[in-house]
Amino acid sequence: MPSSKRLRVSSMFAGPNRRRNLAALMLGGLLTLIFLYQKFRGPHGHKIIDLEEKYDLDLPPKYEQLKQWERDLPQHNLDLPFPEGKTGRYVHFKNQIQQLGWNNVLNELLMNSHLAYKSKRAYVFQDYVWKREYYPWPEPKWRDWPLRTPLNALISGPTSGAPWDPKDDAPRSVSERWFDIVCPKHERRIIVTGDVKPPILWERGDLIFQTWEKLLLEAPERCIEIQPTARSVDNFPQIFDLYLWGSERILPLWEEFKNSPVSRLLKTSPIVNAAVDRNEYLFLPRGPRPKHPASRDPYERMLAIHLRRGDYKEACKGLATWNSTFYSWNLLPQLPDKFVPPPGGEWGKNTPENEAKYMVHCLPTFDFIVQKIRDARDEYVRAGKAGERTLDVLYLLTNDESEWLDNLKATLGRDGWHTVVTTKELILDMEQKDVNMAVDMDIARRAAVFIGNGWSSFTSNILHRRLVDGKEWISNRFY
Repeated sequence: MPSSKRLRVSSMFAGPNRRRNLAALMLGGLLTLIFLYQKFRGPHGHKIIDLEEKYDLDLPPKYEQLKQWERDLPQHNLDLPFPEGKTGRYVHFKNQIQQLGWNNVLNELLMNSHLAYKSKRAYVFQDYVWKREYYPWPEPKWRDWPLRTPLNALISGPTSGAPWDPKDDAPRSVSERWFDIVCPKHERRIIVTGDVKPPILWERGDLIFQTWEKLLLEAPERCIEIQPTARSVDNFPQIFDLYLWGSERILPLWEEFKNSPVSRLLKTSPIVNAAVDRNEYLFLPRGPRPKHPASRDPYERMLAIHLRRGDYKEACKGLATWNSTFYSWNLLPQLPDKFVPPPGGEWGKNTPENEAKYMVHCLPTFDFIVQKIRDARDEYVRAGKAGERTLDVLYLLTNDESEWLDNLKATLGRDGWHTVVTTKELILDMEQKDVNMAVDMDIARRAAVFIGNGWSSFTSNILHRRLVDGKEWISNRFY
């Protein structure tokens, strides 16, 4: 550095201005650091800078285009005639469950949508809000809180804003954002679940539904918001709560719900469809030519099985403790596999012998799984005409990555399954990873045969889609 420049720099820190100049320099440096921190950090201090995104593609999606598409839905228009627009009728289920597994949320939101439809009100759809333990990215990569996924990334259909049938004049579903515009707070009637639920808490599902349908139909207010009662009063303040979904009281709703436009028009989202399509090559049969002519469609030759391991052991113990039945639509009497809680147990307590019986069907052993797959294949093939059905593609929906899974795949390969694919083998982009549970579900929906866990909401929602699609009862199995 030239001596003149060294002199100017050193003079800044000499003489009477030394302290002031030094303080100004330190303040400037501090402000620069704060600016850089805010620019390159997220709301929780997590690094999400654009520079990182150039190199790390494994980041949560922003869904900017999809969010804009939801904002631009044609029903988001105040000038539309009744039953939409500023004179339309709406219901927002503010009590809808959040921060739980997707399938606990899905069965409730579909039934809420059906209730809104029958009540001649527009259903207000919401983002899926994740339980933090289930989110597929670690906390340093989170973009915001709470963790959200747009509903239209997970499903398509009238529940998430798509049209109803051509001649159906029912109001279309709207987003929460639009509800705040079309139904300002001062125009809303608030209904607290605790004011309605107690007299009907343990009634059959159809009576619960009819009670709320009548209330929503007869209410003169355009805008209704259902709010949850305090958790200290009702730990499950949903209209269709866990106690209902976990009992046979839900079954009287099945036929109407299955045939409703909410179910008939429920579709796989484009993001999920794209994920399934890009991985379809994995399912193309790789074994020898079958003895009989077989379909070119790999899903018509597929058996899909839900194998949740690891964390499910404690869940199974809890189910035994509470003497639980199968869950929701898994209780339909036409299904071939049933589980009746063995005698001797009571609410909150069970015998060791009964607990062992629960574990057989809830967390089955290696040998039990292999035999169940054999039996399900044989019974499905026998149910068709001779030579009509071939099952030689196996998809394992599983969270397991251990040697146990490798051994299972090898055993099944020796059992004649020439194409065996697991969840972990799928190639997914950021958006598809975000909805990976829905990807697994849609593959299972398409499969010729599905084996699930009777206590699982994941299984129940797959079963719902399969039965609406017209799959045979014998093709839907439980451990």
